[in-house]
Amino acid sequence: MNRPPNILFLMSDQQRWDALGCVNPLVQTPNLDGLAQRGICFSQAVCNVPMCVASRYSMMLGLYGSQGGFHHNTQIAPDDSSLPLPVLPQRLNDLGYQTAGFGKTHWYLGSRMKSGIRIQPTRRGFEVRAMAKGADSEEDEPGALIMGEADPEAWEIYKKETAPFGPGQENVHGYTGCTSALDADRHPEGWLTRQALSFLDKQRDNSRPFFLYLSFNFPHAGFNLPPGYEDLYRIEDIPDRPLPPWLAYPDDHDRANRLTHAWKNAWEGETTGSTQELVRFGILAEQWLRKTPLVRRRTTLRYYAACSYIDDQFGRVLRKLEELGELENTLVLFTADHGDMLGDRLHRFSKYCLYEGSVRVPLILAGRGVPQDKIGSVDGRPAELVDVLPTLLAAAGGEIDARLPGRSLLGPPCRIGSFTELHGSGYELTQRAPAYMWRTSEWKLILFLPGDLPGAMAHVDQVRGELYHLAEDPHEWNNLYENPAYLKKRDEMTRQLLMHLACAWAAYPGQVMRARLG
Repeated sequence: MNRPPNILFLMSDQQRWDALGCVNPLVQTPNLDGLAQRGICFSQAVCNVPMCVASRYSMMLGLYGSQGGFHHNTQIAPDDSSLPLPVLPQRLNDLGYQTAGFGKTHWYLGSRMKSGIRIQPTRRGFEVRAMAKGADSEEDEPGALIMGEADPEAWEIYKKETAPFGPGQENVHGYTGCTSALDADRHPEGWLTRQALSFLDKQRDNSRPFFLYLSFNFPHAGFNLPPGYEDLYRIEDIPDRPLPPWLAYPDDHDRANRLTHAWKNAWEGETTGSTQELVRFGILAEQWLRKTPLVRRRTTLRYYAACSYIDDQFGRVLRKLEELGELENTLVLFTADHGDMLGDRLHRFSKYCLYEGSVRVPLILAGRGVPQDKIGSVDGRPAELVDVLPTLLAAAGGEIDARLPGRSLLGPPCRIGSFTELHGSGYELTQRAPAYMWRTSEWKLILFLPGDLPGAMAHVDQVRGELYHLAEDPHEWNNLYENPAYLKKRDEMTRQLLMHLACAWAAYPGQVMRARLG
């Protein structure tokens, strides 16, 4: 019987497109590099909403954030009835797949949610589930194996190590990082990998193909690395981030960058006083850390070391499939939910913007179903994360909903540019007015309205923009939007963006969830 392929979905969190050895030889990711050699590397892939929760909803629904109703990180579906469409694991389960999910889905926000909204976590199509969470977390899904219950000692060590990293582990201390007291196997990523290996060994239903989803928190900050991974790199080999020719941020689409003041104007010494920084979950007191170039380079080193660590874990699963004789019958997809600015553009960190480090993601497809003549190729099409769902559904023999904006990555290219949207992070008091990106391999256009969404329609005449010639200005330092010599290119990109949005929204108009936050 010619049954559909197994599907292995490998996902990292906040991994830049260039944090792979096959793109940047400085980064040591031999397992993912080998996957690219056996498949297709999509070199121009972008996320559709540059932040964790909204990006994952977009990918798993196959809808743009503005279509699904998930514009930013504090908009969620607290129960399944609030979803506009079935999510990917549910669709595959309905097609007869045994579905197993290990790690981060970010469906819910737990205690960070506004009071008065009742959460009803479900597995959303996963039959088998393991989560790197604490015992009695508000996000724990029914019947899931929870790390805090299975290995409470390791979980307490992890929580103690990451407590100084602040909410989301993205303050200055989180990006500075440390060496963990937990070895690679007891760290959350190692624990999740062991659960995935156990599933393959002991819980497989061999009468059905499987969908195995393995999703890690690394290389998202904070960087508490298991011992040994920092030793893979020499600090002397890590360059400092390139600095723009201007001394302050231009007046761009994302002026609220909470880490800027902690990192710029670097000099020797750790602290010079104290200040308050705007962080995602409110105003937190932070030391005013003036980091030296050496310390900044160590942040990059630890980010790369986190990429090497998760590459090792992914490699364990790939080798297990080979050992079981399942690898050649498995379609493997690897990607990340978004990138990290990692100090680009004058010490900007995290995401929440439409620049390259934030929106571009690695995307590799390998294994069964990849045409022989595509093996080892680099595909420069304008791929988007909304293409993930139709790609995997097509491989599984499912029907593709023509209303969705994505198409199978194993089919012909379906668009001439790629689209990303930004509506603030959701941690602001009110939702930000929208910003939209239209990108090709050579050019990028960003259109935005300053200020908040309420009342924005009254000043649409104040639309502003950024235009970058990526082929000549890959760091996006020279905004050509107001340059008369580039008005024709600006108008061409604007027309393409508007018509792309018009077609997408006409096919599937934006939804309003029955229960929503933000």
